[in-house]
Amino acid sequence: MSDTYFAKKGELVRKWYLVDAEGQTLGRLATRIAMVLMGKHKPVFTPHTESGDFVIVVNAGKVNLTGKKWTDKIYSHHTQYPGGLRQEAAKDLVARKPGALIEKAVRGMLPKTKLGDRMITKMKVYAGPKHPHEAQQPAPFPLPDTKRGA
Repeated sequence: MSDTYFAKKGELVRKWYLVDAEGQTLGRLATRIAMVLMGKHKPVFTPHTESGDFVIVVNAGKVNLTGKKWTDKIYSHHTQYPGGLRQEAAKDLVARKPGALIEKAVRGMLPKTKLGDRMITKMKVYAGPKHPHEAQQPAPFPLPDTKRGA
């Protein structure tokens, strides 16, 4: 009889990864980041525990969108006041807040629970190439080859 292994909070070893978003396609990058934040890349993945690692994203303002998404993709939110629908195109959003595209894309791929709220706090997004996390000695992020068919 085999027992199922469940990772406990004290047993987990968290790593730090550094991602350079320059030239990366937004959706493909966001799925890889979400997998690492959830811990699905580890053999000890447990769905009900926060087993993921930390991710530092640099050059967030230089992420790539395909097609006409820079003008046609609209981000909306409502202020909860009458007539309070606010809409903004992707190019305007990245000009105002460079890391928002990556934050919104990754947040949409995480669980919509308290666990997902804790997972998103392990992602640090910076518009430029500098970040204040050198003391954590982040490892390079294992991104796949961007060419299809490879």
